[in-house]
Amino acid sequence: MTITTPDDFTHRWRQPPNFLLDITFDYTFRPAIDVLNHVRKDEEVRFTILGDDDWQVRMDRTAAFRTAPLEEIITWPFRLVHFNLSRFYDTLLSGFQEGVMIPWRTHLSARGFTWQRLAPILFLSTKGASSTYHNDNSHGLVWQVQGTKAFHSYLDPDKHLSANAAVLGATTSEEPPGRDEVDRHSVTMRPGGQLWSHALTPQWDTTESALAMSVTLAHGGLCHQGRFSERELALRAYWDENPAEAWMHDLRNVRY
Repeated sequence: MTITTPDDFTHRWRQPPNFLLDITFDYTFRPAIDVLNHVRKDEEVRFTILGDDDWQVRMDRTAAFRTAPLEEIITWPFRLVHFNLSRFYDTLLSGFQEGVMIPWRTHLSARGFTWQRLAPILFLSTKGASSTYHNDNSHGLVWQVQGTKAFHSYLDPDKHLSANAAVLGATTSEEPPGRDEVDRHSVTMRPGGQLWSHALTPQWDTTESALAMSVTLAHGGLCHQGRFSERELALRAYWDENPAEAWMHDLRNVRY
């Protein structure tokens, strides 16, 4: 089921499973290959070279990633993430703030939502690459821009990871512990597709095209008329008991 109206979203956002969205933004991204060429040179980019090649091959590719020819790089299995896209609002992402971030914040605010953080995150990956098995402390509006990826979670996350365990990051690993086909909730995302990914739920994704690019609008502390999502209540309780750690949890998945 695809959520297409504000009322539908308001009723569904608080608890899993993930669901599809249909939000229209007045913005067109540059081709993924151009975005890759730009962000790979930025000092804040994070990337991981993957594959079955031996350790030395991966190390050599890591060292060459910022300068090697693009046609060579896109044959390597890798995943890349950039958490601070505001660095590119005057260049690579000119118009993104006006075309995406301001309208979406306005849309949420007009319907009674508040938040502590709402920021975009960029993901690029090549065919066969997978993310880590992880959970985020933020709700994500995942926007598949180019290529195809499959986003995996569970219909009932509590069977696989309690909210309290998610708060402590118990899912962070390279591979999921077990992929129950019956309970798994997988969605294939093609260009233009959008998905709401719930905070503190176990998840992973796999890239199915030669090059894929997605942007996630990450919502930290999202609240609707005083109500947080069901699973985030565990995070709020943990922060109340451990106030010195509150913003440390906002570092997300440093092992991406």
